[in-house]
Amino acid sequence: MSTTNNTGTAPTTVNGEAYEPAPGETLLDLVAAHSGRKLSSDGTPADGTRLGIAVAVDGGVVRRGQWAQTPVAGAIDIVTAVQGG
Repeated sequence: MSTTNNTGTAPTTVNGEAYEPAPGETLLDLVAAHSGRKLSSDGTPADGTRLGIAVAVDGGVVRRGQWAQTPVAGAIDIVTAVQGG
């Protein structure tokens, strides 16, 4: 049995935690807030450095160039690359 929210759709989660998106919020907005960095409309960091983040929605990877057009909905996973050994 699945749980639904007030709109009749499955609730939104980010990395397994319940999340209530703001009206019109996109993956670009979410990643910027999650990373604490300003992002350009194509998803690259405004400062020109590497971001090292990937985003999947309902198990499918969303290309960085689509973040600004993709609404925050569904099961979202934000994965950050970590360097080390």
